Amino acid sequence: MNNVRSMLRRLVQETRGAEIAEAAAVLPIMFMILVGIFWFGQAFSMYGTVTRAAQEGARAAAAPLCTTCSGANDPSTNAYNAIQSALQAAHLDPSRMQQLATTPPLCACSPTSTSTCSGGGVIACDSSRSNICVQGVQHTGGTLSENLVQLAPAGSGQGVCGVAVSFRYPFRFYLPFTSINNQQIWLQAQAEMRAESQ
Repeated sequence: MNNVRSMLRRLVQETRGAEIAEAAAVLPIMFMILVGIFWFGQAFSMYGTVTRAAQEGARAAAAPLCTTCSGANDPSTNAYNAIQSALQAAHLDPSRMQQLATTPPLCACSPTSTSTCSGGGVIACDSSRSNICVQGVQHTGGTLSENLVQLAPAGSGQGVCGVAVSFRYPFRFYLPFTSINNQQIWLQAQAEMRAESQ
């Protein structure tokens, strides 16, 4: 009888198989955390890329690459080409970018005004590009015209005139066994650049 009790007591206190059971419970959770860190890191990296591409596009639209070249020097085309180059350098497909669902609320530029847009004063996107929004230039009737937008007012109380570029790029999460698995989100990028005389 004492042998049976001592054998049962040893079995209850035995911990050799506990590590395997604990590892089997913890490893899937750790794996999901690592996969989540990877995909959120990818999204953050891609967000930085599209933001930088929008900045490059705004810079190209505000200060065209070649002011003395012959032929057309179109700010919207310059912006698109700069964005396309930045996305291709990061191995992203430029054909997947789209205009934002709503046009950013930027109004016509008035260097002496500090007021914000009101009513129907929002400048529309340039119609020559369907996948990016360039505000500050317009193609109407086949002619190009500058219609600069008012950026954030400067500290002196005068508005700053310039060009704004915005677009969005899709990203898809792959996190199995979660509610966000295979969900697409839109990474939005918007950049503004002050217009300066060349």
